[in-house]
This record gives sequence, C-alpha cells and structure tokens, in this order.
Amino acid sequence: MGEVVASSAVDTTPIAVVGPTASGKSDLGLALAEKLGGEVVNVDSMQLYRGMDIGTAKLPVDQRRGIAHHQLDVLDVTEPASVASYQRHAVADVEEIRSRGKVPILVGGSMMYVQALVDDWQFPPTDARVRGKWEAVQAEIGPAALHERLREVDPAAAAIIETNDPRRIVRALEVIELTGNPFAASKPSADAPPRWGTRILGLRTRPEWLNPRIELRTRSMFDIGLVEEVETLVGQGLREGVTASRAIGYAQVLAYLDGEYDLDTAIDRTITGTRRYVRRQRSWFNRDPRITWLDAEADTGVQALEALGY
Repeated sequence: MGEVVASSAVDTTPIAVVGPTASGKSDLGLALAEKLGGEVVNVDSMQLYRGMDIGTAKLPVDQRRGIAHHQLDVLDVTEPASVASYQRHAVADVEEIRSRGKVPILVGGSMMYVQALVDDWQFPPTDARVRGKWEAVQAEIGPAALHERLREVDPAAAAIIETNDPRRIVRALEVIELTGNPFAASKPSADAPPRWGTRILGLRTRPEWLNPRIELRTRSMFDIGLVEEVETLVGQGLREGVTASRAIGYAQVLAYLDGEYDLDTAIDRTITGTRRYVRRQRSWFNRDPRITWLDAEADTGVQALEALGY
C-alpha cells in the first residue's frame, strides 16, 4: 500500500471491509488500520466468542501488528449472539474510537451484523408468548420443517437464515406474526446513506478462485487443531450454546465427536457448508449499491486507497 498524505483535518469516517469468507478481509482491514491510523471493529458473529479461534480464522494477538481490535472475545460459548446487542456495543465502540481521532475499520462478513452496524436498523419487538408458541412447534416438527414453513411465508428471510439455525427461524416467524410484515421489512433500505457516512469496500471473488482457498483454509484448520479446540470448548459448555454450537466447522466437529460420521466427512461438510454460506454472502452484499467493489485477486490495498481517494 502506498503512503497516505496527511491532512490538516482529522477524518474519522469509518471504513467497512465486507465480502465472502476467505476473501482476504482481515488482511485488508489490518493494512488499512495500519496506514490510516485506525482500529479494527470485528463484524464476524462467531469471532465474538472466546475460545473460538481456529474455526473462525480469528487473527492471533501476535499477528495484529499492535492494532487494537474491538468486539472480539466478548461472549462465552454458552451465550446466544444477538444482532441487537452487538449493534449497541459496536456502535459505542465506533463512536469512542472516533472521539479519539482514530479511524474505525469495520471488518467482517456476517450480513445482518454489517447491516446493523452501518445502518440504523430498528429491530422489531419481542413477545415471549409468540416466541414460545413457535419454539413449541419447532420442538414438535424440527428446525428443517419449520424453516420450510418460513420459506412459504417469507422466502427472502428463509434465503438468509440457515436451516440449522433454529433460534433465528423462530425469531423470524415471531416478527412476522407480531408485525404482519416479512421479517426483512424492518431492514433499512440499501439506498439510504450509511451511518457516519461509512465507506463500504467489498471484496469481489470468483468461485474458481475462492473455492480452493476455502478448501485449503478448512483443511488447515483441522490440521492445526480445530478438533482439539472444540473438545476444549465442550468442557466450557459449547453444546449448550444455541448460537456457538451451530457455527460452521464447530457443528461438524461436534457431530464427528458424537460418532455421526468420520473426520473426512466432517471436513467435507465444513467445506460444503462454507461454500453455501459464501453464496448467501454474495447474494446479500451484491444487493447493496453503496459498496465499492475491489478485485480480491489483485492488490486490494492499492485498490482500497485509490477508492478512498488517497
């Protein structure tokens, strides 16, 4: 990356780096933070969890170049991840970083978390009675069948919520019943200016380039100790965690430990699950016209500085 020309005025406009898993977001975010005098705010829902390091590709502390990172390791694996809770805490982090004259660099690919941070997403209310009703239906027919019901009434919501994510399936149906509108109706328009005037950079990838990277990274995770990491987290309550236990990679290792299939199958299903998630990420981010797209296969640092006007 080239040198940044100093300005007389301190520009603390946040920069978001989004895109598919394994596209190079962490490296670009770190480079931008280093060049622009920034601090990183994590926007990956699974990197919120303490101890979930290998399977989430969380940057080790000694590879962060001394740059402060926020919204990492803030939840125990037994706690549910909440977009609304994340929004409150991450917004506070961004505003605190800006108050010190630093540039917040928002890095991650969790779609609803990105949207909640860069937009003023007002989340619908909750109702314990309605939620309990749908939880009972789910207990009776199972998450997959309930997901199919969601698809019938709100195909757009079903497209972004995994079939093995029962908590979000129930939440979507709860919102639909309470509001009479599709789950995504509360989602802010992508035509609206982003919060703080955030500049959003996206890493565009081709499957022919990204798929081998996903496979290589997945196999490397297993080689360096993903199974052992999951075994340690089981002792900390991972199985009871309604969000953490369903993370890609962790769910497959738990199934392997339970004897549902062998290790090779766990690896293959992790690769397949990651590729499926990438397709959803592409679909989500491609609908946002505010994103400036960079070619992930070229020098993203140079492209980013050019896009930002440096």
